[in-house]
Amino acid sequence: VGQQMTAVAVGIQVYAITQSSFMVGLVGLFQLVPLIGFGLYGGMLSDVHDRRKLGLIAAIGLMSCSIVLVAQAAAGLGSVALLYVVVAVQSAFFAVGNPARSSIIPRLVSPDLLPAANALGMLAWSVGFTLGPLLGGLVIAASGGVTAAYAVDVIAFTSTVYAMWRLRPIKPEGTTVTRAGWAAVKDGITFLKGKKNLQMSFYVDIAAMVFGMPRALFPAIAVGLFPTDPRMAATAVGLLSAAPALGAAVSSIFSGWLGHVRKQGVAIVLAILAWGLTIAVFGLVASLALACLMLALAGAADNISAVFRSTILQAATPDEYRGRLQGIFTVVVAGGPRLGDVESGTVAALFGETFSVVSGGVLCIVTTLALVAAVPTFLKYDAKHPVP
Repeated sequence: VGQQMTAVAVGIQVYAITQSSFMVGLVGLFQLVPLIGFGLYGGMLSDVHDRRKLGLIAAIGLMSCSIVLVAQAAAGLGSVALLYVVVAVQSAFFAVGNPARSSIIPRLVSPDLLPAANALGMLAWSVGFTLGPLLGGLVIAASGGVTAAYAVDVIAFTSTVYAMWRLRPIKPEGTTVTRAGWAAVKDGITFLKGKKNLQMSFYVDIAAMVFGMPRALFPAIAVGLFPTDPRMAATAVGLLSAAPALGAAVSSIFSGWLGHVRKQGVAIVLAILAWGLTIAVFGLVASLALACLMLALAGAADNISAVFRSTILQAATPDEYRGRLQGIFTVVVAGGPRLGDVESGTVAALFGETFSVVSGGVLCIVTTLALVAAVPTFLKYDAKHPVP
């Protein structure tokens, strides 16, 4: 919840300083670079060290970044460069902690319960992504600034740090990693060679997020809807940011049927096609209520895709490689939206927000269909016989 309040606040603060969707989109670029390097290296660390300890260190680091955001906002520095630096450091800590947390899950539940466990995890994620932007927008609107939103994030992080502290040590099992550092990272990437199902789970998500992620445009879209009411515009940013997660939360609540789906590759493709279609329609509506509805439907579709992609990765990957594969997964899942921020912001700067959103949704659909045509065996993936 706190991190999503911060994400909304950073976007609003950058747009308030620059009045540019392109500059808001650059936030994603500054998050992407450390995400790639630390995501891959952090995944290797999870295959060598105690995953609980790595998660704890990452949580403390993220909390420290939030403290810096509070300080710069309270001081009224108004420095976009400083904001870019802080989000880059945040991204690095996230990239180290996320593979550790994700690779813990298959150690706690049996393979047949992985879809349910991932759905529960996505529900928790969705609640945070729903309440966080909503509360962020409301707090910013009520206080007239972003300082309070950053402060709530710092307070909320105390529970995250406490939760990681209470976990038991969870060290990797199976074959010991014989090579450390970037050599071990390379081994993880080499493991992916020829693993078409795992590769496709990455490729289709990249297509969805790079072309179909419009969140960098939310501040500009909100100002366009409420050009004379900055407080309502801030609230609208929160609503638009929360809508996809709300849809994801609803789909998680009613996700019991997902555990019975064997053709998980087919389910992923259909969900991503639905994501692209609803994003394209979102770009055409002129009502805040309809816009939120389309984003909620998109979020529900993306959530179904995420549950099955996580399940395929966890079920088809040996434990000794799970940390490194989760590192690659983190780069894809978190890096794709950052690239999407840059893509949507750049296209919006050239052709406008509406063209950026609609064209992104259409490109998502076209690219996904092209990928399926290139690797049709992905549609035959069977959950009862997981093949990487």
